[in-house]
Amino acid sequence: MTSNTSGTLADALTTGTVVLDGGMSNQLESAGHDLSDELWSARLLAERPEAIVEAHLGYFQAGADVAITSSYQATFEGFAKRGIPRERAAELLALSVELAREAAHRAHAKGVRRPLWVAASVGPYGAMLADGSEYRGRYGLSVAELERFHRPRLEVLAAAAPDVLALETVPDADEAEALLRAVRGLGVPAWLSYSVAGDRTRAGQPLEEAFALAADADEVIAVGVNCCAPEDVDGAVETAARVTGKPVVVYPNSGEAWDAQARAWSGRSSFTAEQVIGWETGGARLIGGCCRVGPGAIAGIAESLKG
Repeated sequence: MTSNTSGTLADALTTGTVVLDGGMSNQLESAGHDLSDELWSARLLAERPEAIVEAHLGYFQAGADVAITSSYQATFEGFAKRGIPRERAAELLALSVELAREAAHRAHAKGVRRPLWVAASVGPYGAMLADGSEYRGRYGLSVAELERFHRPRLEVLAAAAPDVLALETVPDADEAEALLRAVRGLGVPAWLSYSVAGDRTRAGQPLEEAFALAADADEVIAVGVNCCAPEDVDGAVETAARVTGKPVVVYPNSGEAWDAQARAWSGRSSFTAEQVIGWETGGARLIGGCCRVGPGAIAGIAESLKG
Protein backbone atom coordinates (compact mmCIF):
# COMPACT_ATOMS: atom_id res chain seq x y z
CA MET A 1 0.00 0.00 0.00
CA THR A 2 1.35 3.42 -0.90
CA SER A 3 0.93 6.60 1.10
CA ASN A 4 -0.49 8.67 -1.76
CA THR A 5 -2.96 8.37 -4.59
CA SER A 6 -1.45 10.91 -6.97
CA GLY A 7 0.89 8.84 -9.10
CA THR A 8 4.49 7.82 -8.63
CA LEU A 9 7.39 9.86 -7.39
CA ALA A 10 8.89 9.69 -10.88
CA ASP A 11 5.69 11.24 -12.22
CA ALA A 12 5.91 14.03 -9.66
CA LEU A 13 9.46 14.86 -10.71
CA THR A 14 8.27 15.56 -14.26
CA THR A 15 5.90 18.28 -13.08
CA GLY A 16 7.70 20.04 -10.24
CA THR A 17 10.08 19.94 -7.30
CA VAL A 18 9.64 17.53 -4.39
CA VAL A 19 10.82 18.29 -0.85
CA LEU A 20 12.86 15.69 1.02
CA ASP A 21 13.15 15.46 4.78
CA GLY A 22 16.18 16.41 6.89
CA GLY A 23 18.52 14.52 9.16
CA MET A 24 16.92 11.63 11.03
CA SER A 25 19.52 11.94 13.78
CA ASN A 26 18.49 15.56 14.42
CA GLN A 27 15.00 14.55 15.35
CA LEU A 28 15.98 11.50 17.37
CA GLU A 29 18.72 13.24 19.35
CA SER A 30 16.50 16.23 20.07
CA ALA A 31 13.99 13.78 21.52
CA GLY A 32 16.65 12.52 23.91
CA HIS A 33 17.78 9.33 22.18
CA ASP A 34 21.42 8.28 22.40
CA LEU A 35 22.75 7.40 18.94
CA SER A 36 26.37 6.70 19.96
CA ASP A 37 26.19 3.19 18.64
CA GLU A 38 27.52 1.43 15.52
CA LEU A 39 23.93 0.89 14.40
CA TRP A 40 23.14 4.60 14.82
CA SER A 41 19.40 5.23 14.33
CA ALA A 42 18.89 1.65 13.12
CA ARG A 43 19.20 0.51 16.74
CA LEU A 44 15.89 2.20 17.48
CA LEU A 45 14.13 0.00 14.93
CA ALA A 46 14.26 -2.73 17.56
CA GLU A 47 14.22 -0.64 20.72
CA ARG A 48 12.05 2.44 20.06
CA PRO A 49 10.19 2.19 16.74
CA GLU A 50 7.62 4.77 17.84
CA ALA A 51 10.41 7.34 18.09
CA ILE A 52 11.19 6.80 14.42
CA VAL A 53 7.56 7.30 13.44
CA GLU A 54 7.48 10.56 15.37
CA ALA A 55 10.69 11.75 13.69
CA HIS A 56 9.26 11.09 10.23
CA LEU A 57 5.98 12.74 11.20
CA GLY A 58 7.80 15.88 12.32
CA TYR A 59 9.32 16.28 8.88
CA PHE A 60 6.05 15.59 7.07
CA GLN A 61 4.37 18.25 9.17
CA ALA A 62 7.24 20.65 8.43
CA GLY A 63 6.59 20.33 4.69
CA ALA A 64 8.58 17.29 3.51
CA ASP A 65 7.01 15.19 0.77
CA VAL A 66 9.44 12.26 1.15
CA ALA A 67 10.58 10.42 4.26
CA ILE A 68 13.94 8.63 4.06
CA THR A 69 13.84 5.52 6.23
CA SER A 70 16.08 4.73 9.20
CA SER A 71 17.77 1.84 7.37
CA TYR A 72 20.97 3.69 6.40
CA GLN A 73 23.14 1.58 8.73
CA ALA A 74 20.77 -1.38 8.90
CA THR A 75 22.56 -4.38 7.39
CA PHE A 76 22.56 -8.10 8.03
CA GLU A 77 26.23 -7.90 8.98
CA GLY A 78 25.76 -4.97 11.33
CA PHE A 79 22.83 -6.59 13.10
CA ALA A 80 24.76 -9.86 13.37
CA LYS A 81 27.48 -8.07 15.36
CA ARG A 82 24.76 -7.30 17.92
CA GLY A 83 23.59 -10.90 18.02
CA ILE A 84 20.48 -10.25 15.92
CA PRO A 85 19.75 -13.27 13.69
CA ARG A 86 19.22 -12.89 9.95
CA GLU A 87 15.46 -13.46 10.03
CA ARG A 88 14.98 -10.75 12.66
CA ALA A 89 17.32 -8.42 10.75
CA ALA A 90 15.14 -8.82 7.66
CA GLU A 91 12.08 -7.96 9.75
CA LEU A 92 13.76 -4.79 11.02
CA LEU A 93 14.74 -3.72 7.51
CA ALA A 94 11.14 -4.12 6.36
CA LEU A 95 9.95 -2.35 9.51
CA SER A 96 11.91 0.77 8.55
CA VAL A 97 9.65 1.15 5.51
CA GLU A 98 6.51 0.36 7.49
CA LEU A 99 7.33 3.02 10.11
CA ALA A 100 7.78 5.72 7.48
CA ARG A 101 4.52 4.64 5.87
CA GLU A 102 2.77 4.84 9.24
CA ALA A 103 4.06 8.38 9.69
CA ALA A 104 2.61 9.32 6.30
CA HIS A 105 -0.77 7.90 7.32
CA ARG A 106 -0.68 9.90 10.56
CA ALA A 107 0.27 13.05 8.68
CA HIS A 108 -2.71 12.61 6.40
CA ALA A 109 -4.93 11.98 9.43
CA LYS A 110 -3.66 15.26 10.91
CA GLY A 111 -4.68 17.21 7.83
CA VAL A 112 -1.74 17.01 5.43
CA ARG A 113 -3.35 16.81 1.98
CA ARG A 114 -0.39 16.54 -0.41
CA PRO A 115 1.03 13.22 -1.66
CA LEU A 116 3.68 11.66 0.59
CA TRP A 117 6.31 9.12 -0.41
CA VAL A 118 8.74 6.76 1.32
CA ALA A 119 12.38 6.34 0.26
CA ALA A 120 14.17 3.27 1.65
CA SER A 121 17.68 4.32 2.65
CA VAL A 122 20.57 2.17 1.44
CA GLY A 123 23.84 3.39 2.90
CA PRO A 124 27.30 2.47 1.61
CA TYR A 125 29.41 -0.46 2.78
CA GLY A 126 31.41 1.92 4.98
CA ALA A 127 28.30 2.81 6.99
CA MET A 128 28.20 -0.78 8.23
CA LEU A 129 31.87 -0.54 9.25
CA ALA A 130 31.08 2.58 11.32
CA ASP A 131 34.70 3.74 11.13
CA GLY A 132 34.41 6.78 8.89
CA SER A 133 35.29 4.88 5.71
CA GLU A 134 31.91 5.80 4.26
CA TYR A 135 33.48 9.22 3.63
CA ARG A 136 36.54 7.75 1.93
CA GLY A 137 35.42 4.70 -0.07
CA ARG A 138 38.18 2.45 -1.38
CA TYR A 139 37.40 -0.49 0.92
CA GLY A 140 39.61 -2.96 -0.93
CA LEU A 141 36.58 -4.84 -2.25
CA SER A 142 35.75 -5.55 -5.87
CA VAL A 143 32.58 -4.35 -7.56
CA ALA A 144 31.30 -7.94 -7.51
CA GLU A 145 31.95 -8.24 -3.78
CA LEU A 146 30.15 -4.98 -3.08
CA GLU A 147 27.21 -6.11 -5.21
CA ARG A 148 26.96 -9.33 -3.16
CA PHE A 149 26.95 -7.25 0.03
CA HIS A 150 24.20 -4.90 -1.09
CA ARG A 151 21.84 -7.19 -3.00
CA PRO A 152 20.26 -9.15 -0.07
CA ARG A 153 19.43 -5.96 1.82
CA LEU A 154 18.04 -4.34 -1.31
CA GLU A 155 15.83 -7.37 -1.96
CA VAL A 156 14.30 -7.13 1.53
CA LEU A 157 13.76 -3.39 1.29
CA ALA A 158 12.24 -3.66 -2.20
CA ALA A 159 9.85 -6.37 -0.98
CA ALA A 160 8.60 -3.91 1.67
CA ALA A 161 7.34 -1.75 -1.23
CA PRO A 162 8.87 1.69 -0.71
CA ASP A 163 8.22 4.26 -3.40
CA VAL A 164 11.94 4.52 -4.17
CA LEU A 165 15.27 3.12 -3.03
CA ALA A 166 17.66 5.85 -1.86
CA LEU A 167 21.19 4.73 -2.76
CA GLU A 168 22.79 7.47 -0.72
CA THR A 169 26.05 8.88 0.61
CA VAL A 170 27.95 6.76 -1.91
CA PRO A 171 31.64 7.75 -1.68
CA ASP A 172 33.04 5.79 -4.58
CA ALA A 173 32.09 5.23 -8.23
CA ASP A 174 32.99 1.54 -7.88
CA GLU A 175 30.38 1.16 -5.17
CA ALA A 176 27.89 3.07 -7.29
CA GLU A 177 28.47 0.56 -10.08
CA ALA A 178 27.84 -2.28 -7.63
CA LEU A 179 24.62 -0.68 -6.38
CA LEU A 180 23.36 -0.08 -9.89
CA ARG A 181 23.91 -3.75 -10.67
CA ALA A 182 22.22 -4.77 -7.42
CA VAL A 183 18.98 -2.83 -8.06
CA ARG A 184 18.36 -4.39 -11.46
CA GLY A 185 15.21 -6.44 -11.61
CA LEU A 186 13.89 -5.45 -8.18
CA GLY A 187 10.92 -3.58 -9.62
CA VAL A 188 11.45 -0.46 -7.48
CA PRO A 189 12.94 2.77 -8.84
CA ALA A 190 16.02 4.27 -7.21
CA TRP A 191 17.97 7.46 -6.87
CA LEU A 192 21.77 7.50 -6.72
CA SER A 193 23.38 10.13 -4.52
CA TYR A 194 27.12 10.59 -3.99
CA SER A 195 28.95 12.09 -1.05
CA VAL A 196 31.39 14.54 -2.60
CA ALA A 197 34.20 16.97 -1.93
CA GLY A 198 34.33 19.73 -4.50
CA ASP A 199 33.97 18.31 -8.00
CA ARG A 200 34.93 14.74 -7.07
CA THR A 201 33.57 11.79 -5.16
CA ARG A 202 35.04 11.22 -1.72
CA ALA A 203 37.21 8.52 -3.30
CA GLY A 204 38.57 11.07 -5.76
CA GLN A 205 36.81 10.23 -9.02
CA PRO A 206 35.59 13.12 -11.23
CA LEU A 207 31.84 13.62 -10.80
CA GLU A 208 31.33 13.63 -14.54
CA GLU A 209 32.55 10.02 -14.68
CA ALA A 210 30.66 9.02 -11.55
CA PHE A 211 27.32 10.40 -12.74
CA ALA A 212 27.77 8.86 -16.19
CA LEU A 213 27.35 5.40 -14.63
CA ALA A 214 23.67 6.15 -14.04
CA ALA A 215 22.90 7.88 -17.33
CA ASP A 216 21.51 4.75 -19.00
CA ALA A 217 20.18 3.00 -15.89
CA ASP A 218 16.42 2.74 -16.38
CA GLU A 219 15.87 2.03 -12.68
CA VAL A 220 17.37 5.39 -11.67
CA ILE A 221 14.91 8.28 -11.56
CA ALA A 222 17.29 10.88 -10.09
CA VAL A 223 21.03 11.38 -9.58
CA GLY A 224 22.84 13.81 -7.32
CA VAL A 225 24.64 14.45 -4.04
CA ASN A 226 24.02 14.38 -0.30
CA CYS A 227 25.92 14.60 2.98
CA CYS A 228 28.23 17.25 1.53
CA ALA A 229 28.87 20.93 2.16
CA PRO A 230 26.19 23.23 0.73
CA GLU A 231 28.94 24.99 -1.21
CA ASP A 232 29.59 21.82 -3.21
CA VAL A 233 26.04 21.52 -4.50
CA ASP A 234 25.88 24.06 -7.34
CA GLY A 235 28.56 22.46 -9.47
CA ALA A 236 27.29 18.96 -8.76
CA VAL A 237 23.75 19.87 -9.85
CA GLU A 238 25.00 21.25 -13.15
CA THR A 239 27.19 18.22 -13.82
CA ALA A 240 24.54 15.65 -12.86
CA ALA A 241 21.89 17.29 -15.04
CA ARG A 242 24.22 17.66 -18.02
CA VAL A 243 25.72 14.17 -17.89
CA THR A 244 22.58 12.13 -17.16
CA GLY A 245 19.63 14.20 -18.38
CA LYS A 246 17.79 12.99 -15.27
CA PRO A 247 16.19 14.96 -12.44
CA VAL A 248 18.75 15.87 -9.78
CA VAL A 249 18.54 15.05 -6.07
CA VAL A 250 20.37 17.20 -3.51
CA TYR A 251 20.36 17.12 0.27
CA PRO A 252 23.53 18.53 1.79
CA ASN A 253 24.63 18.80 5.41
CA SER A 254 24.26 22.05 7.33
CA GLY A 255 27.84 23.08 6.60
CA GLU A 256 29.14 22.17 10.04
CA ALA A 257 32.03 19.70 10.23
CA TRP A 258 32.06 16.36 12.07
CA ASP A 259 35.00 15.82 14.44
CA ALA A 260 35.37 12.03 14.57
CA GLN A 261 37.73 12.10 17.58
CA ALA A 262 35.57 14.39 19.68
CA ARG A 263 32.40 12.83 18.25
CA ALA A 264 30.90 16.29 17.92
CA TRP A 265 29.99 18.86 15.27
CA SER A 266 32.00 22.06 14.95
CA GLY A 267 31.78 25.24 12.94
CA ARG A 268 28.69 27.12 11.83
CA SER A 269 25.84 26.28 9.53
CA SER A 270 26.09 27.68 6.01
CA PHE A 271 22.87 26.12 4.76
CA THR A 272 20.09 28.55 3.84
CA ALA A 273 16.67 27.92 2.38
CA GLU A 274 17.37 30.60 -0.22
CA GLN A 275 20.09 28.43 -1.78
CA VAL A 276 17.51 25.92 -2.95
CA ILE A 277 16.10 28.28 -5.58
CA GLY A 278 19.44 28.23 -7.37
CA TRP A 279 19.59 24.44 -7.11
CA GLU A 280 16.09 24.16 -8.54
CA THR A 281 16.98 26.47 -11.40
CA GLY A 282 19.97 24.26 -12.16
CA GLY A 283 17.84 21.13 -12.42
CA ALA A 284 17.37 19.83 -8.88
CA ARG A 285 13.94 18.26 -8.44
CA LEU A 286 14.40 16.45 -5.10
CA ILE A 287 15.68 18.89 -2.49
CA GLY A 288 16.14 18.48 1.26
CA GLY A 289 18.79 18.28 3.96
CA CYS A 290 21.07 15.72 5.53
CA CYS A 291 23.10 15.90 8.77
CA ARG A 292 22.26 18.79 11.09
CA VAL A 293 19.43 20.01 8.89
CA GLY A 294 16.24 19.93 10.94
CA PRO A 295 12.51 20.56 10.49
CA GLY A 296 12.91 24.32 10.58
CA ALA A 297 15.16 24.29 7.55
CA ILE A 298 12.87 21.84 5.74
CA ALA A 299 9.93 24.15 6.40
CA GLY A 300 11.97 26.97 4.86
CA ILE A 301 12.76 24.87 1.81
CA ALA A 302 9.09 23.96 1.36
CA GLU A 303 8.08 27.60 1.64
CA SER A 304 10.76 28.70 -0.83
CA LEU A 305 9.82 26.07 -3.40
CA LYS A 306 6.06 26.03 -3.03
CA GLY A 307 5.30 29.47 -1.74
